[in-house]
Amino acid sequence: MYMREALRIAHHAEGRTSPNPLVGAVIVRDGRIIAEGWHRKAGTPHAEVHALRMAGDLARGATLYVTLEPCAHYGRTGPCAKAVAEAGIARVVVALLDPNPKVAGKGVAILRDAGIKVRVGVLEEEARRLNEVFLHWITTGLPFTVLKTAMTLDGKIATATGDSQWITNEASRLRVHAMRDRYDAILVGIGTELHDNPSLTTRLPDGAGNNPIRIIVDSQARAPLDAHVVTDGLAKTIIAVTEAAPKERVEALQNAGVEVLACGSGSEVDLRVLMQALGKREITSVFVEGGGSIAFSLLAAGLVDKVHAFVAPKIVGGADAKTPVEGKGFQKLADAVELTGLTAETMAGDVLLTAYVKHGQETK
Repeated sequence: MYMREALRIAHHAEGRTSPNPLVGAVIVRDGRIIAEGWHRKAGTPHAEVHALRMAGDLARGATLYVTLEPCAHYGRTGPCAKAVAEAGIARVVVALLDPNPKVAGKGVAILRDAGIKVRVGVLEEEARRLNEVFLHWITTGLPFTVLKTAMTLDGKIATATGDSQWITNEASRLRVHAMRDRYDAILVGIGTELHDNPSLTTRLPDGAGNNPIRIIVDSQARAPLDAHVVTDGLAKTIIAVTEAAPKERVEALQNAGVEVLACGSGSEVDLRVLMQALGKREITSVFVEGGGSIAFSLLAAGLVDKVHAFVAPKIVGGADAKTPVEGKGFQKLADAVELTGLTAETMAGDVLLTAYVKHGQETK
């Protein structure tokens, strides 16, 4: 019960703590919750500190439930494990050990050395799902990448003439903006940029929400200088090119205020090099909303971790109509990308299918 509450309140800061994890903490004394806290933003006090401040002297002899191992190092804030020990907490229940090499069991060791009883592994799987973004980034160095598609029942993302507004309903589109608000960056290919001139911003009804960093995969630096992502100033824009991109185009984009990132020397952007570069910039998650070509390229490279597929109850037909995943495709069914953990929910008539990619798959 208490760990579930800690997991619940950790969600309050979803999309706000990057590159830090989501963490919730609950302090229990004599069978009741006396204090709660959650990490709100990188550089601010951690969940345990908020809860300890609320509990005050009542923390002495109490039990702390926390969704991730208390940190053991000095970063933007001090080590939480030391603060917990100094507060006189008698027992700590941890959902998940922190795989960050700076922690990785060291926090629990500090607690046990201080004579505190520690239990690890309570609701561990739920804690892993809570921090799927952080855990992936901290262990691989790559951003957690989510592919979003919106299609008709017969698998089309546009008609043969290119008409695509709107395939899904208002409820589905609102959910997409809520998703944009949670991820660090949003990525599309140059085809989408040239065809739609999208803003790639978060537009929620109350005007709240964070605008993600915008990433355009544009091997030859063809993005127009008057594109929304270049001129509107609403969010940082990164344009990924190859080393062979025309220098005058690269310089023009840079002079317009966007960051141009060279990724690979071939004819196409090396997507793994791009993702590695984003990870080093502490961009922990990427939300992909591009067309079928970029979707296939990312899937074929084994760079997609999760899929959201919105399906509208419409039939378009047409052999030339665009589909969510195109490219050259996989030549054998055995090579197809497999998904797991499929769930479905209705969105006022549309259906949202969500699943995770089974990793270890690359184009054979």
